[in-house]
Amino acid sequence: MRTRRYDPAAFVSRATPFLVRQEAMNNLVLGLAHTLAAVPGAYDEPAYLATVEQGAAPVLAAVRTPPHHLVLSTVDPTVVPGDALAFLADDVHGAFPLLPGAIGPREVAEAFAALWCRRTGATFRLAVAERIYELTQVRHPPKPPGRMRRATAADRDLLAEWLRAFYAEAAPEQPDVEGTVARTLRQRLGAADAAFYLWEDGSPVSLAGYAGPTPTGIRVGPVYTPPHRRGLGYASALVASLSQRLLDEGRARCFLFTDLANPTSNAIYQRIGYRPVGDVHHYVLEATAPGPFPPPERP
Repeated sequence: MRTRRYDPAAFVSRATPFLVRQEAMNNLVLGLAHTLAAVPGAYDEPAYLATVEQGAAPVLAAVRTPPHHLVLSTVDPTVVPGDALAFLADDVHGAFPLLPGAIGPREVAEAFAALWCRRTGATFRLAVAERIYELTQVRHPPKPPGRMRRATAADRDLLAEWLRAFYAEAAPEQPDVEGTVARTLRQRLGAADAAFYLWEDGSPVSLAGYAGPTPTGIRVGPVYTPPHRRGLGYASALVASLSQRLLDEGRARCFLFTDLANPTSNAIYQRIGYRPVGDVHHYVLEATAPGPFPPPERP
């Protein structure tokens, strides 16, 4: 095995045939790579994109957009996951001696976090356990008052306020929230393959967005409704209507991440047609200084 780094366009070409074998589970890696290739300068720092390859074929892929966590793909079932992760960890440590965290399919992310900490002396803890859902046909819920509309630059202040509230509630350990909010607004307002939509009932009452296109689908999120507007069906109607629009525009499927600690949202999305695919874990890696990284014993 070997690890190879790529620029975004080369990574998309090299890794996509491997990643689409499990498109739903790999939708975040695919979506990030697409954005990086389509929008040079989308992120403030150079991105890390790499594959672990056996022979001529990728068996694992990873993307990082600093300061955010490393995003891991599934591992090819024909290889030993620990072997592939060891090669990746060597290369990641060369790029980032201090790594804040890792996100990926549950078993992959946990194995990477444990390997990283054994070899650096850092510690890891589970920050968020999520589930990936996939939708191919919408079941429309009862429609509440109001309508869906696309957000524009005139909504920027409201969008920023609600995005901050979303991260505070759903991702309290999100690094550089202000930078993330500013970059997200810059990338999605007026974009061709990313946007925010609002449900309006006299005034805006709920927010949903989409981004990260994959070869046949796209990721829906974030979804946020202010606490005093919850329980009235706004978010369900908005996500259903937005998902239908994306299907009508030619997407074969929509993907969505939910926090497993929030049974309400998991139930809502299933009622409108999202089906569970698999679990993703976010691990925080905690170290005060770069640690040693001795090479592992390999067969």
